[in-house]
Amino acid sequence: MYEFVFRHLFRRIDPERAHHLGMLVIRMLGMRPVAAVLRVITRPHASLRTRALGLTFASPFGVAAGFDKDALGAAGLHALGFGHVEIGTVTAIAQDGNPRPRLFRLVADRALVNRMGFNNRGAAAAASRLARLRRRSPRPVLGANIGKSRVVDVDAATADYVASTRAVAPVADYLVVNVSSPNTPGLRTLQAVETLRPLLTAVREAAGPTPLLVKIAPDLTDEEIDAISSLAVDAGLAGLIATNTTISRDGLRSLAATVEAAGAGGVSGAPLATRALEVLRRVRAAVPERFCVIAVGGVDTAADVRARLAAGADLVQGYTGFIYRGPLWAHRINRDLVRGR
Repeated sequence: MYEFVFRHLFRRIDPERAHHLGMLVIRMLGMRPVAAVLRVITRPHASLRTRALGLTFASPFGVAAGFDKDALGAAGLHALGFGHVEIGTVTAIAQDGNPRPRLFRLVADRALVNRMGFNNRGAAAAASRLARLRRRSPRPVLGANIGKSRVVDVDAATADYVASTRAVAPVADYLVVNVSSPNTPGLRTLQAVETLRPLLTAVREAAGPTPLLVKIAPDLTDEEIDAISSLAVDAGLAGLIATNTTISRDGLRSLAATVEAAGAGGVSGAPLATRALEVLRRVRAAVPERFCVIAVGGVDTAADVRARLAAGADLVQGYTGFIYRGPLWAHRINRDLVRGR
């Protein structure tokens, strides 16, 4: 039913406008009486409970950063069956992001192109919402993904990340340093080990007891992946997320004119699946068993989730599949995970 509506209605609406309309519905689903009724249907089976980062997740499947940038829809996403919600990316300084249009569908590829540019209301505002969410019961595990403010020079990035950390780490269940988005100028240069080491060290100290992870790009070389994995372990991080969106346009099925019209930005969805799985396997081989690895990129079905778990992921995240599969996506994945056991 949803895919019929998507083909004939939603795909005619500007993607960013459609997202905002969807978030309004998700926020309503998070209202306590509605959420309580919905959870009767969508609550993950007890067999899906997963331990990672010292936390208990109702399901290993959660929402990747980028979907709920400002912690507005986490309660509704939990009501839809997601085991965790990673909000953000948030920045220390509120910002509007890149000019619109900045979000595009590649329907033939079941993919998105985005160059949002960390549009968000700032870390302090997100922290206030996270604090309220933490008082709810039940609630999902809440991650917070932080990035560099656009107006801050790369040379001053560490202090900027620390400011965000001090705001959100006390009210998040885990914290993620995002140095891998392709949509903030200069950001990916922070993945170089010589610049990443002092940044992660400073953020880890500011985060206190909150588990800290770093999110990497799929476009790194294998050697760079190995180096960052080793650095993350040496720096005392709790885990790593593989991967962010890709700048590659290889192997797309969409018409060249459609891809060109979308322009610059990161590709997410099905085209990312193969490389994201390769990166996951490489990271898992490079880190200790206790080190948490979260897989994201090209996850669409329960079979995809099982493949990531089999490859060594502790947790799995999705985003683009929600656009193409609809609001009961997490519920169906959780149900199929149980049936496949």
